[in-house]
Amino acid sequence: MSPGPRRRRRQMFPSNAPARSRRRANAVRPPRMRAGRGQRARRGRLRTAARRGEMADKEKKKKESILDLSKYIDKTIRVKFQGGREASGILKGFDPLLNLVLDGTIEYMRDPDDQYKLTEDTRQLGLVVCRGTSVVLICPQDGMEAIPNPFIQQQDA
Repeated sequence: MSPGPRRRRRQMFPSNAPARSRRRANAVRPPRMRAGRGQRARRGRLRTAARRGEMADKEKKKKESILDLSKYIDKTIRVKFQGGREASGILKGFDPLLNLVLDGTIEYMRDPDDQYKLTEDTRQLGLVVCRGTSVVLICPQDGMEAIPNPFIQQQDA
């Protein structure tokens, strides 16, 4: 029996492909859109559009920080951290991640019995770099004053 007609093997590598198909592979083709592929197809179309520059305006918009700390440079600010620590100092620098550089920093010590109460004790720290991920609150020291808690029932004597 004869082996039959010779079949052409499928080309596995582009370098072995016939010249005609190589030209077709280099041609610019519009993106294929398949219906019913959901989020995956949408993402692919967005990437293709971005490569073409259609969405360049949306992507190039610079994100601004929520808080403009530049007006507090060289002014005294008070910072509260996760865990309850508080400090105040002169703001010397910051970055978009809210890392702060404070000079002449004073830490306000907490009551050892009640961690939520601040005492009158302070500790001089000097030049400090505050990590932005632990910063909870930033406020200017000017115009800040302590008031009694209005929610505690005042006892009349």
